[in-house]
Amino acid sequence: QVQLVESGGGLVQAGGSLRLSCAASGSFFSINAMGWYRQAPGKQRELVARITRGGNTNYRDSVKGRFTISRDNAKNTVYLQMNNLKPEDTAVYYCNIWPARENLWGQGTQVTVSS
Repeated sequence: QVQLVESGGGLVQAGGSLRLSCAASGSFFSINAMGWYRQAPGKQRELVARITRGGNTNYRDSVKGRFTISRDNAKNTVYLQMNNLKPEDTAVYYCNIWPARENLWGQGTQVTVSS
């Protein structure tokens, strides 16, 4: 059964950094675009960044220049390096394929940025 497990979240002060990891099981990893999503309290889940099989990336405007998505197909892992974090980045972060598939949502990892 395909599973996605996120890790790396935590509490950090504004301006700090975190690196999130998403470990994927199953052979689909190398043939799908992957995405990092987040959901803040009271808000809808939103796409933060995505990366294609070939390594092309896209970011939402609010994280451009601060976040970097990458993937290691050999390790079935996708990463999100987050620098210069802001309080508005506080959310539960999830990975999924892109477009997202409902049955692949995992537990997510909490990121909290204090001001």
